[in-house]
Amino acid sequence: MIKKQVVLIAILISAISFAQKPIFTTAKIKAATVYANAAELSQNTLVTLPAGTSEIVIKNVANNLNESTVQIGSPSSVTILSVQFTNNYISEFEIDESNPAIKKVRDSITLVKREIKKIQILSNSNTQTIALLDGNKIASGANTGLNVAELIKLIDYYKSKRNELENAVVDLREKEIDWNTKLLALNNKLDFNTKNEEKYSSGKLVLQVMNETAGNIPLAISYITNSATWKPFYDLRAESIKEPINMMYKAQVMQTTGLDWKNVKLTLSSGNPNQNNQAPELQPWFLRYNNPYNDDKLLGKAYGIQVENDILQEVVVMASGIKKEKKGFKTSVQTVNATAIENQLNVNFDIEIPYDILSNGKAHSVALKEIKLPATYNYFAAPRADKEAFLLAEIIDYSKYNLLQGEANIIFEGMYVGKTMINPNQTVDTLKLSMGRDKNIAITREKVSDKSGTKFLSSYKEQTFTYDISVRNNKKEAVEILLKDQYPLSTNKDITVELLENDRAKVNEETGLLSWELKLDSNETKKIRISYKVKYPKDQIIDNM
Repeated sequence: MIKKQVVLIAILISAISFAQKPIFTTAKIKAATVYANAAELSQNTLVTLPAGTSEIVIKNVANNLNESTVQIGSPSSVTILSVQFTNNYISEFEIDESNPAIKKVRDSITLVKREIKKIQILSNSNTQTIALLDGNKIASGANTGLNVAELIKLIDYYKSKRNELENAVVDLREKEIDWNTKLLALNNKLDFNTKNEEKYSSGKLVLQVMNETAGNIPLAISYITNSATWKPFYDLRAESIKEPINMMYKAQVMQTTGLDWKNVKLTLSSGNPNQNNQAPELQPWFLRYNNPYNDDKLLGKAYGIQVENDILQEVVVMASGIKKEKKGFKTSVQTVNATAIENQLNVNFDIEIPYDILSNGKAHSVALKEIKLPATYNYFAAPRADKEAFLLAEIIDYSKYNLLQGEANIIFEGMYVGKTMINPNQTVDTLKLSMGRDKNIAITREKVSDKSGTKFLSSYKEQTFTYDISVRNNKKEAVEILLKDQYPLSTNKDITVELLENDRAKVNEETGLLSWELKLDSNETKKIRISYKVKYPKDQIIDNM
């Protein structure tokens, strides 16, 4: 009877130990939806579970993830009791699932390192013995009263033993060199075998589950991680101003999740899963007095003409978008087909073929689609800001192309001319793209000295400014160009500005902008003159004229 009880207790202890033993499994990534600053990863795995409660450790999830977004899909027979994320799960039960070939190399490296350690220990021992012999030299023998015969025997022993030890040290050093050569070869072999291995992460999900029936259980895992990003960019190609723009819509995808995405179904979304989705509430708006002397903006406007920051920005808005670059640009892009799906909140691009994105933080380029954009071309110049002409392309009804804000390479007439920005987030129905500078249109803006000058009138100073603007078309075909300039505005009653000459410009008195629509035949030059007068107290200084 006692013997049977012992057997039952042993079985019970064994069952409890088995139930507490964690079950390890490795998740495989199947799909990724990448947002501007995050990604939703979908993974799955198959795990063998006994009936009852179990602890499952799912390896190879992202190193960093939002634990509150983790979702586990399982059959109805499995109940998920709890889910925890960790990067530091350590257990004696974790099984080494390394590649057998790599494991063999690692075992060999361990054996070689052990042999090298043995040699180093023996060599060090022999070296210490030699030092001990050298420290107890023959002179110590003379102090003990040894006779000549015994002294000769001691010398012979010393010479023989020292030679033996030194030869042994030399042999051991040679053996150590040989073993280090083998170790280097094994490490090189290990690097060769592992460089193409799929990268696994240190992230793990620890699940407590209850299973009704033992068997193979499929699990579907999804979560959001902030270790991935994508951004759109474009190639704009135009052969001439008579041809449409060929736009290559691309994406740069980067990820550092800790696991390589191999053969993954990829979706790119313009949405933001981390954005606060709480609708705002308006609070009562109470008016209050403000001390004008503490208002920096008001103080800035009290000292004369302040058009540089406010109005000139409008004049050069297209010019400032161009960055003059002579460097080349990468063209190693994998071309795939992508389906753009637009809903009420964002745009998604479903990539139709599986994709590989490595966890190395490097930008991986993918071509989403190619679009022919019907364009109307014209030229623009604001010589007060930049004495060069810019080619502009106007795209109507651009919203149907699902464009997102991003940088674009410009290739015009077969040459890379620089970069521009595409910004579809505007209220007008026409998208203006700056296609770069055209050196074949020459523009000058020069001050006319004999028509400019300063006069003093009692307590006032009067300054007159006159400029001649010259535009020459050195192209083989006629061009149309929108030319803009400006005159200053006054925000102070003591400062008066009078526009003396505008050469038939369209004048916007609220902004001080002057506009001319010019048509120039090949090799034709047109000149325009503007003149304005500024009157203000002579004891004041206007530093931005």
